Amino acid sequence: MNFITQINADHTYDAIVIGSGISGGWAAKELCEKGLKTLVLERGRMVRHVTDYPTMNDEHWDFAHRERLSYEDTRQYYVQTRSGFINETNKHFYNNDVDNPYTEVKRFDWIRGNQVGGRSLLWGKQCYRWSDLDFEANAREGIGVDWPIRYKDIEPWYSYVEKYVGISGEKLGLSHLPDGHFLPPMELNCVEKHVKARIEKEFAGRYLTIGRVAHLTEPLNGRGKCQYRNRCSRGCPFGAYFSSNAVTLPAADATGNLTLRPDSAVHSIMYDDKTGKATGVRIIDTVTHETTEFFARVIFVNASTLGSTAILLNSTSARFPNGMGNDSGELGHNLMDHHYRLGAMGSYDGFQDQYYKGRRPNGIYIPRFRNLDERTRHPEFLRGYGYQGGAGRGNWSTGVNSEGIGGDFKDNLFKPGAWGMTLVGFGECLPYHENKVTLNHDLKDKAGLPTLSMDCEFKTNEMNMRRYIKEDAAEMLEKAGFKNVTTFDHMGGIGVGVHEMGTARMGRDPKTSVLNAHNQVHAVPNVFVTDGACMTSSSCVNPSITYMALTARAADFAVEEMKSKRL
Repeated sequence: MNFITQINADHTYDAIVIGSGISGGWAAKELCEKGLKTLVLERGRMVRHVTDYPTMNDEHWDFAHRERLSYEDTRQYYVQTRSGFINETNKHFYNNDVDNPYTEVKRFDWIRGNQVGGRSLLWGKQCYRWSDLDFEANAREGIGVDWPIRYKDIEPWYSYVEKYVGISGEKLGLSHLPDGHFLPPMELNCVEKHVKARIEKEFAGRYLTIGRVAHLTEPLNGRGKCQYRNRCSRGCPFGAYFSSNAVTLPAADATGNLTLRPDSAVHSIMYDDKTGKATGVRIIDTVTHETTEFFARVIFVNASTLGSTAILLNSTSARFPNGMGNDSGELGHNLMDHHYRLGAMGSYDGFQDQYYKGRRPNGIYIPRFRNLDERTRHPEFLRGYGYQGGAGRGNWSTGVNSEGIGGDFKDNLFKPGAWGMTLVGFGECLPYHENKVTLNHDLKDKAGLPTLSMDCEFKTNEMNMRRYIKEDAAEMLEKAGFKNVTTFDHMGGIGVGVHEMGTARMGRDPKTSVLNAHNQVHAVPNVFVTDGACMTSSSCVNPSITYMALTARAADFAVEEMKSKRL
């Protein structure tokens, strides 16, 4: 696939999209398919589907360090290693931290991938709809500000994007985790089926299901189905998992309306005091360091939660001395992330005569069961948590660093070990005004732009919740007959969940929020923000399908406004 890269002579387009990740790719697709000549600006390098997945078919032994990062790599990727996701097979899709500095007033694990496709090449593909339990939570509890939308506003857009993305999963009929349009679910293994039966028998209102994921279990729109290789983070040559590179950008390109410009760090969005609208975007070419301006009637800001907010903060003018759209003073505040990396694990003696086939790139999911109603109200924390995880058997790696030699030792490596299972909790973080990011003009990046300073942390509500995440996980495993059950808690910093949200929240009142119900900047109606920056609360489920739905909804609204000449 060759993207259109011919820049218009007058640098003028109908629309500009900043960022090419999950939400930016959707903005590009929707705007291009609706007939708008659209320029997509991407800070990072070009990555083409399949062509630029250099390790997609390599084997363990093809890597010099057997997939481990070298000492020099750990020095270059010193923040990215905090995630536990980066290794020798996929390091080219992560930011080099030496080249991309930021300031940690408090620890913040900023896991990034600046390239065409962004983190859509790296995400976990888990897709769960929000419900009114989530959209009404702030108003119900008097926290933060109220969402300006409800489930009924976004429900048709969830359906719209799910049908195109391809989500495999099982319907449960739960009001707090609405069902979607699903492809056939991946299969639970025998131990997971056993745990499902025991949990649902022992605990009223608790359920275990296979994860709802953006992995095709049957072909869709020319994309191949998942091959169960579990090499997703290297790039999927089959297009079986959803990424901008494999799905939305090719769709935008097929219209003939797309211009994609990588290596384009956005300096700021330009503003016209007379019209009260943005006129375009000023960029710095990261290769030539030249400054260029592009113009458009409508601008979608999709540079990732913190990237988008950094751009808005740097877009100052006489009208907006503290950043575009920052009349409320909330821009950069209310930063959230899911807290996780804790739970329980245990071993199981049975099912020694059963195994499983393939490397399923998915696990189990246990939906939230706390604070759903008065019956499930917990006295020590607000909101709730769900679990991801899975069961498996020991493999040849149990022989690593073990004593042994000869044929018997080697033969034993092929014998499956005992079954084990891990449950990992994902908890909601409340929106705190004091959790913030600000521009650091003293520390510039390679493009000469100010960097971000992170000042945020998890607080008492999250810490109280973590205690019960561990206890509930251990209790469920014990009730399911597991032995040697232990809990763990490797918290890390905020950010390591890679679900950063907030900093340009939606709301009903321009005095307390940055965006309105259609993701428009209150004071600049032709600027839309539809990535994680727009989120008003964080729920406890993975947010990406919500970004997609909000983006498609906002693009539809923007085009109608343009047709009506209101934009």
